[in-house]
Amino acid sequence: MGEIMAAAGVEKGGIYRHFASKEELALAAFDFAWGEVSHGRTRGLEEIEDPLLRIEAFIDNFVDRRPALRGGCPLLNTAIDADDGNAALRGRAREALNNWRTRLSSLIYSAMRRGNVKPGIQPVAVASIVIGTLEGALMISRLDEDRCALETARDHLISYMKSLRVEKYANRRSAGRTHRG
Repeated sequence: MGEIMAAAGVEKGGIYRHFASKEELALAAFDFAWGEVSHGRTRGLEEIEDPLLRIEAFIDNFVDRRPALRGGCPLLNTAIDADDGNAALRGRAREALNNWRTRLSSLIYSAMRRGNVKPGIQPVAVASIVIGTLEGALMISRLDEDRCALETARDHLISYMKSLRVEKYANRRSAGRTHRG
């Protein structure tokens, strides 16, 4: 709390005037950080009609649009740091993960309704693969201090997303998208 007070330039009473407890402060900090990274990751997606291309653009955003916040992904950090110490914060992180997974799997379901993906695709599993691959690559890239793992993950996930498409849609690309590979 001392570090937070020093960084904010307030006294202890100033913090507790806005937050009833450390836990409430942690929740507000998570919500702010998650909102910041989510905004960058989803920017421009609503302009893309094809659901699978939307996921590809999301993957690109995750890799290329790093938030101004330092310290990596708030979801990954919170999942590790708040494992059993703060049940409310862990719950908030779980909710964020579930919302992220639901959003991605909803796009897969939408592509299924359009007939754009091969039969037998499991949307929740695909969403979990995308999330796990991106989060793992982010962790590796941060430890290595090198973007290589993120870029490799992006290339693999874009290929994976293309492999889910039925043949007539397999070579579609978003307009103006510059995929590195």
